[in-house]
Amino acid sequence: MATYSFAGLLRSLLAAMLFSFMLAAQAAETGLLWKVEAPDGRASYLFGTMHADDARITDFSPALEQALADSDAFMMEILPPDDISIYFMQDASLAELLSADELAQVKKLADFHAMQEDIALHMKPWLLAMVFDLPKPQSPLAQDVQLMAKAQAQNKPLLGLETTEEHFGALDGLTREEHLTMLRAVLKRTPEEKERDFERLLGAYLEGNTARIAAFDDEITGGMLPPELWRKMKVRLIDERNGRMAERIVAESGKQSVFVAVGASHLAGEQGLLARLRQAGYKVSAL
Repeated sequence: MATYSFAGLLRSLLAAMLFSFMLAAQAAETGLLWKVEAPDGRASYLFGTMHADDARITDFSPALEQALADSDAFMMEILPPDDISIYFMQDASLAELLSADELAQVKKLADFHAMQEDIALHMKPWLLAMVFDLPKPQSPLAQDVQLMAKAQAQNKPLLGLETTEEHFGALDGLTREEHLTMLRAVLKRTPEEKERDFERLLGAYLEGNTARIAAFDDEITGGMLPPELWRKMKVRLIDERNGRMAERIVAESGKQSVFVAVGASHLAGEQGLLARLRQAGYKVSAL
């Protein structure tokens, strides 16, 4: 069985936030890279990411490279945690929680995703579900991490929009049974279904079309989960976090020019980051 490195584990964490594409936007603005100008004229940049490692989303444009170079600091949803125990259940193993057939499927998918079996059996079920719903990894570094590495190479300070506890708390606050419901839904999906749906989401992302992303998520993820759980997840993952992240973008961009990399689903809609920044007096324009 393939070994599971720290880089792979980091990829799993950031890939989990692919669920950040669960957007309930009423209206969408097209675009992924935005210039956001504070009331005093200082310019920062907001880039909508897709938390995956596909080569089609890591060929960064000259405009994005320039925006990063022109910024004083780099912000992403969370910085890599010092203590990776937050990925794992401390009081149980999936060997105690799943049926024999479900356990066999977990082991099969762990091998497919180059993850040690013991790692998979102790990972939080909601996080494991998100990892298992992705295609086979191409690289240990997701798009977010590649941007972070570029910022590090330019000696830029690295900042988190959320603490590790805030970030994980969005879904840690659900019940164990709800976590298992998410995992079981993913275990029922075929490789062909996962690949097809990933390509649809990727296509919407490459178009910068957040409305299509929202529609696909309601259709795909919403279609495989109980409606009440799906509604609860969208509120926790998008609406509640958008308010906190907007406040921190405003606070930091008031002091220096920042390049903010955040899941694309957080950008659009009445409660999205673009609208919240405009409400805070910022001029926002697509690049």
